[in-house]
Order: sequence, then C-alpha cells, then structure tokens
Amino acid sequence: MLKSAIGSTTVLVALCGAAFAQPPGITAEMINTTLPLEGAPLAIAGPYQTTSEPAFGTPGLMVFRPTTLDAFPARDTLPVVVWGNGGCAIDTTPYSGFLSTIASHRFLVLGAAPQAGAARPQATADDLRGAVDWAFAETKRSGSPLNGKIDTEQVAVMGQSCGGFLSISLGADPRVDTIGVFNSGVQPPNPNAAANAGGPRVPAPPAPMDLLRPVLPINGHERDFLMAASKANFDAITHVPAFYGARHGAGHTATVFHPGGGEFANVASNWLKWTFKKDAEAAKMFVGDDCSLCTNPNWDTEAKGFGE
Repeated sequence: MLKSAIGSTTVLVALCGAAFAQPPGITAEMINTTLPLEGAPLAIAGPYQTTSEPAFGTPGLMVFRPTTLDAFPARDTLPVVVWGNGGCAIDTTPYSGFLSTIASHRFLVLGAAPQAGAARPQATADDLRGAVDWAFAETKRSGSPLNGKIDTEQVAVMGQSCGGFLSISLGADPRVDTIGVFNSGVQPPNPNAAANAGGPRVPAPPAPMDLLRPVLPINGHERDFLMAASKANFDAITHVPAFYGARHGAGHTATVFHPGGGEFANVASNWLKWTFKKDAEAAKMFVGDDCSLCTNPNWDTEAKGFGE
C-alpha cells in the first residue's frame, strides 16, 4: 500500500458548498466535452465478471463487485473504492461502465444511488464517508456475501468533477489511502457567484498541500475548464506522492461515459492495482523511464514523490 506522509452530468452545480460555487461562464456544452469515441482506447476489463446491486441496509448506496467471491481473501484482496459522481449527482447509473471496469480488476466499488421519494438532489462528502463506513460494517456482518472478504486496510476515494471535490474532502480521513481527482480541483471562492442555497453542504476540502495520501489528478487538457485548477492543485502538493495527467482533447467529461469508462477507467484501474496490489505491470503506466503515459504523445504528465 502506498502509504506515506501523504490523495451524466449536464449541469455543473455548486462545488462542495457555497465556497465552491459554479465558476461564471460555464455552460452545459463546456461540461459535456468528451474525447471522440472513434479511435479512442478501449476500456480493458479485469479477470472478474461483475455484479452491481443495492447495498444491504443502505438504499442510497450501490455496490459494484466481482460476481464470484471464492478467491477472497485467501487468494486475492478486495480493496474498497468509493466514487463521487460528476455534478455531485446521487445517481451512479451513468458511471456504471466505468465503475464495473474498476470492479472487474478485483475491487469493491461503492457509489450513490437514488432513493424513492427522496428530495435531496446531490451527494455530499458525508455520503462518501458513509460508504466507507458501510464497507467496514459489511465485512463484519454475519450472513453477508462479503463477510470477511473486504480489505478495509486499503481504501480509495475517487470522483469526477464535483465528485472530485468530494473525494478531496475525505483527504484527511485516516481510513483513506489514496485519492483520485478526475476533471476537478480545489479553486478559490468565486466572489461573483450567488449563494448556493440548494447545493451540497460539506466541509470545505483541505488545501492540496494538506492532503495526507497519494493523489492522482487527471484532467481533459485544454478542453477541460478545470484543467488549470487540476494542475495548480498538483503543483501545490509538495510533500506527498502525486501523478498528474492531462489527456489531450478529452474535455471535461473525457471518457467516463465511453463503453466501460474508456481510457480513464484504465488509468484509474492501473493506479489502484499498483497502489493496492503491488502490480508491477500497472505501475509502468506511471513510473519508470518508459512510463506508458509519460511517453504517450496524447498525454502531458508530471510525477513527484515516488523516489524516482
């Protein structure tokens, strides 16, 4: 585990409370910029077929996991990945392909699910924190198919756009071992924005230099209106391992809605396989003289804190 002294939206809503209100001038067209599907790298599934299902006892949570659990924990590990949706949306359904790809690489993935009759439109950092709580409880629950199988010593929190802010909000949670921030980044407050009466109410995320875990900031390059914030956050991280990647032409939504989540799902899966499973092949995407993203002309990358 990399522990050290370090972590379909159509409307971009307030970014984690009033202090992170929507930047002025952001349109639905800017939010929905994607990498063209034709010719784009395909998502690479892992060795397991996957199942998605409601979380036991928690109707606001969806589980993505390997269908067959016989290998866990004797022959394989099942780390936890908690996901925050773009727009801080409650419904994880649009991300099902992306999250299923990650789960197929031997991970337990948790995302928000809508509840019948629920009026609350957006997730908060407390929802992601509650998903971590659920995993810790479920592995101890008698009769659970996941009883004794969840690796609660290895927890990742990841998110896209507004969900990326939520993942940063959990950056100081001692249970969290790595953070993935896709198409997102902490920004200064917008003094011109109206107060966000209906947006998600969460504690302000820590500043990037205060994060305590390895961080993966990934964005869609110049077509992604949060590229500058993503890069500024990476630059501000001085004491923890971090890998920055900007995918040329990907835009703000990038590939998360491509079949299986496309190229961004591969990046997320490999980061988790390297971080939690010591997978040497997965590590080659991020480190070494021939790092595959570092030498890919479609990517601008930087890394720090990995002892290279």
